[in-house]
Amino acid sequence: MRILHTSDWHLGQHFMGKSREAEHQAFLDWLIALVQEQGIDALIIAGDIFDTGTPPSYARRLYSRFIVSLQSTHCRQLIVIGGNHDSVATLNESRELLAYLNTFVVGGVSQDAREQVLVLHNAEGNPGAVICAIPFVRPRDVLESQAGESSEDKQQALQQAIAAHYQTIYAEAEKLAGERLPIIATGHLTTVGGQLSESVREIYIGTLAAFPVSAFPGAHYIALGHLHRPQVVAKQEHIRYSGSPIPLSFDEAGSDKQVIIVDFKGNELNKIESVMVPVFRPLISLKGSLDSIDQQLAALAANEQAALNPWLEIEITSETYLHDLQSHVEQLVLAREELSSFELLRVRRKREKAAPSLTVADQESLAELRVEDVFQQRLKQEELTDEQRQQLTGAFQEILENVYATEDATDHGQPTLVPDDKRENA
Repeated sequence: MRILHTSDWHLGQHFMGKSREAEHQAFLDWLIALVQEQGIDALIIAGDIFDTGTPPSYARRLYSRFIVSLQSTHCRQLIVIGGNHDSVATLNESRELLAYLNTFVVGGVSQDAREQVLVLHNAEGNPGAVICAIPFVRPRDVLESQAGESSEDKQQALQQAIAAHYQTIYAEAEKLAGERLPIIATGHLTTVGGQLSESVREIYIGTLAAFPVSAFPGAHYIALGHLHRPQVVAKQEHIRYSGSPIPLSFDEAGSDKQVIIVDFKGNELNKIESVMVPVFRPLISLKGSLDSIDQQLAALAANEQAALNPWLEIEITSETYLHDLQSHVEQLVLAREELSSFELLRVRRKREKAAPSLTVADQESLAELRVEDVFQQRLKQEELTDEQRQQLTGAFQEILENVYATEDATDHGQPTLVPDDKRENA
């Protein structure tokens, strides 16, 4: 029995004003060829098929055409589970129709545990494995809110509820598997120790930061989605994130993308193999001083071009204020004819040195400073003209006056400075 595990396609993603349709189409064409070439019996998409709950029409077409194309390959089954970006209703609206195309859709948690369990068949048409199809679990799916619960209580309750849901589905799978079939489980969540990227949206904010590996059932393989970097979880080779097939943010630029092929022999896990996904459109992030960037651009021009035009991000590190930075960097790129196919999507500035602490020379603490003092000290860290300094100070005073005006009439004290890590709970 051969399984292919992939996830986080994010069809329909709108990236800095750009569509990813061409990249996704190239990936899906490549995937169809791989499925046929490798003799895949079942394909698992572990959540976030779409980037939003209301995907654009072209994203739905990519999804539908892929399912139809899969029918002419060796693959006998497609398993689709919902992720946190997916709409349960959108995925489930076509599940009965797609069942006739050997596609098993689990958009969200079902009331009947048996609806999340399926026997998978091998090339000979015989039972080859059983799958526990666990989608993204929303708190409302598995527990009821209790009055007076602390955030720690809610986190613990949700963790236990998700673990219990896994055990319930796993128990149903064991009934079908017996001693002769391996069991595969899916999931769409963050696990303890998982490596995030900037394109990953935290999905249990304030309730469950990460799911402990020890709470997973004893499945032979656990196919996870949500984290976009491919990774083995807690050194457990059979628990894996496949990662996204294309880079979904610039901080994923340059990292390998992959799908995972899992081989079973009888009721045992035989082999796990990572297959690298080709780079269809390079996302390139350059960082350094202006002189360094110019040198990097020269080296970039000598690189072999991919099928689709590369997208470029440039981050300038400097201690000094740079007037009209965007235009200056654009000219560096445009000056090189060999980079005419590159699209510069983002320019940003980063200070070379960390900003000093907002305290005065005599170690006065932040709590002892007035709001105006904090602003003026922060302003001193920038190299600005007198006109710019006056404009910023005037704008700040206007904001401050608005804040004072809306304070309680009985309290005319200074606005409270709330630390960043406390603002969400304030």
